[in-house]
Amino acid sequence: MSSSARSYGRLVTAGGRVLNVTALGADVATARERAYDAAELITFGGRQIRTDIAARAVERTTQEA
Repeated sequence: MSSSARSYGRLVTAGGRVLNVTALGADVATARERAYDAAELITFGGRQIRTDIAARAVERTTQEA
């Protein structure tokens, strides 16, 4: 069963893990920032956004620089 569907031409959610947002960038930090910026444009009742995705990857690349 899907957590999202179309209803009257609109995308609707039934809850659960509904969407993944990805982005590209010159480096991991930029790609992460762009993905979170795009995720902020998506709204629906009960929306939750994990803020830890790719944080360790950004930390690793920052330490290597």
